Amino acid sequence: MNDAGEPSAPSPAPLNLPRAILALLLCQLAGETSILAVRSIYPEIAFPGPVVGMALMFVLLVWRKGLDAGLDATSGAILRNLSLLFVPAAVGIVQYGPVLRQFGVTLALALIASTVLTLLVTVGVFLLVTRLQGGDAE
Repeated sequence: MNDAGEPSAPSPAPLNLPRAILALLLCQLAGETSILAVRSIYPEIAFPGPVVGMALMFVLLVWRKGLDAGLDATSGAILRNLSLLFVPAAVGIVQYGPVLRQFGVTLALALIASTVLTLLVTVGVFLLVTRLQGGDAE
């Protein structure tokens, strides 16, 4: 009973956030594992494991006829804060806008050249190590 003598509403069940996080991570792990298993048989399959995990979560939610409060709160918190990952990049672009305008083409060319150079060095090291180990690299 509350102060006015009326029966109080039952307190809501506590949120089980660790179980919700575990469900999310297990679905992603199951998706990654299933794709790795399929790729071992069919290597040409190029499908992202997290998408399979998301489909498994959908099946789980349909089977359970909706989501519980813990999963709702956990996924909502993740989605609300997801945009924070993009803030540093946006601030950098705004803060260094004049520099990017002046040197953007040069920076892009340096980025492309360094990427190509890194790939070439990686291939060269791979071929050298393969030759030193006595294997055939085709």
